[in-house]
Amino acid sequence: MSRGFVREDDQEEPVFIPPRAPLPAGVDNLVTPRGLGLLQEERSALELQRTRLDLPEGPARRRELAEINGRIHLLEERIASARVVEPGDTGTPAVRFGTTVTFRIIAGPQSGTVRRFTLVGVDEARVAEGRIAFTSPLAKALLGMRTGEQTDFQLGPQRQRLEVVSVAR
Repeated sequence: MSRGFVREDDQEEPVFIPPRAPLPAGVDNLVTPRGLGLLQEERSALELQRTRLDLPEGPARRRELAEINGRIHLLEERIASARVVEPGDTGTPAVRFGTTVTFRIIAGPQSGTVRRFTLVGVDEARVAEGRIAFTSPLAKALLGMRTGEQTDFQLGPQRQRLEVVSVAR
């Protein structure tokens, strides 16, 4: 239909759907059991929000529903692609998905600092809560390391030397 037959006030702006945490192309969507539970809880909360939407029919309601439905769609894609990984027991622990690693910075601008992180899926990662995505540069530098081993890590323009203090499941 020609735009000449459409009233301008009938046009609604497109809805912005916030993207999920990025997952690099070709990388499996690994999640911990906790992470999968959080995704499912988020979906339930959005579905409840959709059923309790208290707006009269009109542009505002359509816009809110479109945003909720878009977020649910992205979330369902993420849940469908999720591959749950349990840390398991494989003898001497090495840093891998689902493990908690404590490391010390032994050389570089933050020398002497001790940090502790659990490697989790991209949707579960919260640095402030001690959880980093397995796809992060720090996690990649530490993957496969065992207690006492050292590795270099580039932090901005400076290189730091890390030593693994402990690995726990």
